[in-house]
Amino acid sequence: MGPLAMARKGILSPSSDQPAPSGTRPKPDRLMPRGAVGALQSSLSRLQENAVQELDPNVIHDAGVADRLGHDEEADAALMESLRVYGQQVPVLVRPRAGQPGHFDIVYGRRRVLALRDLGLPVKAMVRHLDDQALVLAQGQENTARQNLSFIEKASFAAQLDALTYDRTTIAAALSVDMPMISRLLKVGRAFDIGFLRQIGSAPGIGRDRWMLLADAMADETARDRVEARLPALATLPDSDTRFEQVLAWATGAPAPRAARAPAPAARRITSRNGFALGRVRRTDKALTLTIAADDAPDFARWLDAQAEDLVQDLYDRWTASRSDS
Repeated sequence: MGPLAMARKGILSPSSDQPAPSGTRPKPDRLMPRGAVGALQSSLSRLQENAVQELDPNVIHDAGVADRLGHDEEADAALMESLRVYGQQVPVLVRPRAGQPGHFDIVYGRRRVLALRDLGLPVKAMVRHLDDQALVLAQGQENTARQNLSFIEKASFAAQLDALTYDRTTIAAALSVDMPMISRLLKVGRAFDIGFLRQIGSAPGIGRDRWMLLADAMADETARDRVEARLPALATLPDSDTRFEQVLAWATGAPAPRAARAPAPAARRITSRNGFALGRVRRTDKALTLTIAADDAPDFARWLDAQAEDLVQDLYDRWTASRSDS
């Protein structure tokens, strides 16, 4: 099946069959009423789940549905450096892996697990007994809260859940969107194979209308074959928005986009000393732009807005002083 195939395989590992219950009824506990024993066991289970455990990263496996279509190498490097210097501050969430005692499925915290594995450090984790539905709900809501998914990442995530026969209520809850938006996401998400989407990436600047334009163009077999033959060339392009525009140009026969010929410099990521995202700075021939995302650091963004003039003036004074000293 080619990378543009419409069919989609489920990537959730099938759960192993649970052992059939024994036909022998267990004897009541002689020292404590059965209800009290059940309550005690439940309390102990809750205590164990709330406790943070240290796990070998090599026994933690990927699970759930692919929600990200690319990696931010600068962000990954910053995360690894933060973990190396300050240690892991926020635990990941895992569940016991069916059929493999002592192994776990990752629910969220994939990037932290990979970074800690590369550093040779144990992973601080909370263990929850979750079924597949609870897993994708937790995964979707956590990732949506931590970092905004692009339109195509949401569409692909929704389409994968739909292919796994999750109902639309569950899909909407996982993505924190309403039912009309689920219909729009599914219309686009079903049009593209995830392998093809990964070659483009998250394309954060591309919305539904542009993706629908591409889907309509690639409904033509000739256009689809033309795009598929040229996909390896995408690796030379610097960012996913540019890769999308180039694929759209191939599919429609339009001239290559300007961004594909002269890519803009990549923005540098700015993080706090403990690894939290603060913003990005980009320098071009025309401007130096500092972007502080309100979602990343809302309180800092508000403070910076109020102090911007004084801060820029102070930096300018320091710069002129450094020139006079040299």
